[in-house]
Amino acid sequence: MLSRLHLFLIAILCSANLAFAQGATVAVAANMKDAFGEIATAFKVTGKSEMRVVYGSSGNFTAQIMNGAPFNIFIAADEHFPLELYKKGKAVNEGVVYAIGKLALIAKTSSGITLMDNRAEIAKAIARANKIAIAKPDLAPYGKAAVEYLKAEGLWDLAKDKLVYGDNVGAATTYVVTGAADLGFTALSLARSPEVAKEARYVELYSKLYEPIKQRMVLIKGAPQEAQDLYQFMQGAKAKAILQKYGYTTP
Repeated sequence: MLSRLHLFLIAILCSANLAFAQGATVAVAANMKDAFGEIATAFKVTGKSEMRVVYGSSGNFTAQIMNGAPFNIFIAADEHFPLELYKKGKAVNEGVVYAIGKLALIAKTSSGITLMDNRAEIAKAIARANKIAIAKPDLAPYGKAAVEYLKAEGLWDLAKDKLVYGDNVGAATTYVVTGAADLGFTALSLARSPEVAKEARYVELYSKLYEPIKQRMVLIKGAPQEAQDLYQFMQGAKAKAILQKYGYTTP
């Protein structure tokens, strides 16, 4: 019979092999969910190993990485958070901007609210809405952009008491899809996704009314080769074509 020590060592070896087999662990901003799912599939086709992918808010990921979370690459929704990690010594370098995102407003189809990209119509939509979903602006760049847009259009006072906050833009989008909110500010990439399109209509918002959403990615120190390969793949023609399909502008 195997001793307890032998069983313990075997368990450690199995855990190590499992961790190795899982390849890179990737933190991806929620606005990238559909686009990155397609990019990950294209990356795997090149013969790369499986990745563990986690979606969430850029602010939460930054806090987790600062506290030692084992992410190898951070694909963020803005520049501030990745650069903060670099300044704190967590990232290999400043990374690169891989995409520029766009803000959209979505309305639950069953709400009957009409969407048009002009201030008067959006004001009417806000007035009709019961609740308006938005990502937390301190954690999610798309939430910050939504606040900037509302203030630039002079609609903040009309909307502020109707806002419900999600931890990330994916959560805010889900509020509209499920009917918890009539309206929601989201990423154009999510507004275009098949799942959202089934339940909501959208309008792309005028990009001059909020700061450009430059999305940066960084490699975390000690990243394995799989993460380095993905980092390069994200800058290639195939990944850029997928990003453009989902409404992003690429460098």
